Amino acid sequence: MIVVLTGGTGGAKFVQGLAALVPARELTVIVNTGDDLTWWGLHVSPDLDSITYALAGILSRERGWGVEADTFHCLEAMCRMGAPAWFQLGDRDLATHLRRTELLSENKTLSEATSQIARGFGIETRILPMTDDRVETRVLTADGELSFQEYFVRERYQVAARGVRFEGAERAQAAPGVLQAIAHAEIVVIAPSNPITSTGPILAVPGIRQALKETMAPVAAISPIIGGAAVSGPAGELMQTQGLAVSIAGVVRCYADFLDLLVADERDSALGTPVEGIAVRYTSTVMKSEADKTALAR
Repeated sequence: MIVVLTGGTGGAKFVQGLAALVPARELTVIVNTGDDLTWWGLHVSPDLDSITYALAGILSRERGWGVEADTFHCLEAMCRMGAPAWFQLGDRDLATHLRRTELLSENKTLSEATSQIARGFGIETRILPMTDDRVETRVLTADGELSFQEYFVRERYQVAARGVRFEGAERAQAAPGVLQAIAHAEIVVIAPSNPITSTGPILAVPGIRQALKETMAPVAAISPIIGGAAVSGPAGELMQTQGLAVSIAGVVRCYADFLDLLVADERDSALGTPVEGIAVRYTSTVMKSEADKTALAR
């Protein structure tokens, strides 16, 4: 069993590559839910959705989120009626959130709702939310705290971040199957996700970091930092708020207490970036094509 911890668009791309190489039932994906939000009265789980769409083969290649070739008629109608529209939901994407909200209203857990939605898409890979409890990533700015989606989508991460916290994490429990998957894995891979706001919330759930320390499986991480900058998004700025260097060395510090191997981009090898106390394997980590995704996964 291969277990992947993931969040964000880079993680979804990597899971697509891995799914092309590994039998579906030999893969378990543990997904960040710190980005979840209530929008138009619906429970939206952006990272769970991206993984679901990636494994179903319908993830938008242009946007990296949402459904390929989706339409936005509902969004346009909501705009005309004065509803907020900075968080964009496509019409086919909307069906997922409607179904999740319905299942949760029937007292299903997020894990149960995720499993049922995955089955509806014909997915055999096990997709696990990090927790069934409410954990919210909060970004501290000069003007106060923002939810991650307010910071990332509404403000396009153009406001200066001063810190990050995970509201509710200390009271959360790992979702059913998460700790067991890590304990019985043959290998655990941390996807090339933002280490602060994509994998950070997963590791903040009590028991998950300890499970990674105790597993007999080797634990590898793929760096989302290349040559001192994030491949995409605000990972660099957010790492700095935690006193971390924006480098592969900074990535290692995030995972140092359980990490066995870092997979980094070959450009960092050329720069001679020092990383102490951890094995590093250099390769091309940029995923622009399907071939790139499978090559990195391989």
